[in-house]
Amino acid sequence: MSDLPEGWISTTLGQVVNYADNETVDPTDMPPEAWLLELEDIQRDTGKVLEWKTVGERLPKSAKNRFRAGDVLYGKLRPYLNKVVKAEKNGFCSNEIIAISPGLLDQSYLFFSIRSPNFIDYVSNVSHGMRMPRLGTQQAKGAPFRLPPLTEQTRIAAKLDELLAQVDTLKTRIDGIPALLKRFRQSVLAAAVSGQLTEEWRLKIASADQLDHSAYPEVPLDSLADFQNGFAFKSDWFSKTGDIQVAKIGNVRNGKVDLDNSPAFVSYEVGSEYQRFMTLEGDILLSMTGTKYKRDYGNACSAPAGILVNQRVGKLRPQRDKVDGRFLLLCLQTAGFREQFFSGETGQVSQGNVGSEHIKKCLIPSPPIEEQAEIVCRTAQLFAFAEQVEAKVVLAKSRVDHLAQSILAKAFRGELVPQDPNDEPASVLLERIKAQRAAMPKAKRGRQAAKLS
Repeated sequence: MSDLPEGWISTTLGQVVNYADNETVDPTDMPPEAWLLELEDIQRDTGKVLEWKTVGERLPKSAKNRFRAGDVLYGKLRPYLNKVVKAEKNGFCSNEIIAISPGLLDQSYLFFSIRSPNFIDYVSNVSHGMRMPRLGTQQAKGAPFRLPPLTEQTRIAAKLDELLAQVDTLKTRIDGIPALLKRFRQSVLAAAVSGQLTEEWRLKIASADQLDHSAYPEVPLDSLADFQNGFAFKSDWFSKTGDIQVAKIGNVRNGKVDLDNSPAFVSYEVGSEYQRFMTLEGDILLSMTGTKYKRDYGNACSAPAGILVNQRVGKLRPQRDKVDGRFLLLCLQTAGFREQFFSGETGQVSQGNVGSEHIKKCLIPSPPIEEQAEIVCRTAQLFAFAEQVEAKVVLAKSRVDHLAQSILAKAFRGELVPQDPNDEPASVLLERIKAQRAAMPKAKRGRQAAKLS
């Protein structure tokens, strides 16, 4: 028994459209103002064009396919990327993009059909090539295609436009949350080191024991922690596995050390000789070199005990009678410290460096030790809240990413809009398509003059 709704029929893509009957055009015949679409211009999964460029901007060296407004443009290279767009105007495109005229089909219905989960599963299974799989013409023509009545196609496409626009809005809002959380964390850090986070606590303590908890004094970093540069271990001493791990610049992230990123180890013999560069519990690492325009350094993290510190990574050992190491780490992650840090940046062109002497003189707020502990506690609570939100965002993002495909799957099962018994059956539409194609002169494939009208 067929699972198709009443009035639908099951056919193939090649039976309803002329797939791959494209004209190719030499670069010299393309108007410089014409749109030239490349595969990288199409955003995966969304049906959106990321960048619009003309022939004059791209100066193509090889022939391209011609398309017309109203065509559906399908990326056949790595088809699992689901790169499909509707042509809003005439133009030319890479030979890896097939221009499909919808003919008697609703353009939007065709567009959504080749973005549907069933179509993607099919092309993923029949594409050839390992590293860069490509959908062959015959395989594409043989793709299963569910054909509803034409008026129902239009209703389905309109409903999909409405629902997928809502999904896009939801995705945009969810995608914006990480940036909000980043700003939230920086606000927490700023409040923590300025005294705002513990203002109420400070007033209670001051009234109880008459301690002076007014404005935080600022002191040079080297008055709170002993600073040491890492050692330039020789590259031929390193191995991917070994006795003692070495922390390099790439391992130092803001807040935590990532020792799984390109791990490097040295032998016990090397470690014994350079013990003075080994970390103790409570030490802090600071990256001192990186890319200028990215500002991808100046990161601080807590270090595990028993690792060696490589060159251009600073090791700070907090003086425990003066500073809580956890509080110092918070200070080193603030926007205020980073501003001080990068004010001492040197280096050529893209490579940035900040020297140890400059770092040592950066000013750090210095509240009483007991207040530092309270700041750490309150900050941890707020950061834990942010992490809970992040976990929920990841889950929500996963669900929304699947939502669009679920809606498309429902549409092509005939469950998105009601059927109308007064619609002309799809079988009649298919006969009209066959008659129209039979009456058309055979398409002249190959290179043609590029007069876009």
